[in-house]
Amino acid sequence: MSRTPNPIVVIARWTMAAASLAEVLALLPDLQRQTLLEPGCLGYEILQSAEAPNTLVLIERYRDAQAIAAHRESAHYRAIVAGRIVPLLVERQVDLLSAIA
Repeated sequence: MSRTPNPIVVIARWTMAAASLAEVLALLPDLQRQTLLEPGCLGYEILQSAEAPNTLVLIERYRDAQAIAAHRESAHYRAIVAGRIVPLLVERQVDLLSAIA
């Protein structure tokens, strides 16, 4: 019996200058909507830190590594994240996690 791989969870922590926050927040609904339409995307949450409002945490769930690769190669990721959001960030941390049990 073949085993289905565990979904992969991406935790992305983005910090931006206060002057860039509104622009990033305006881009996120479209990014979220398009990402949730990807066949390998199982979930996509956007959270804002209560203590540091210029810090956002994205919790993304993907079926497998191929689904993450497809997400990163998508036109909307390249245009919105790589093209518009990343240049506005002062700090970016991305962790890939999977369940161990």
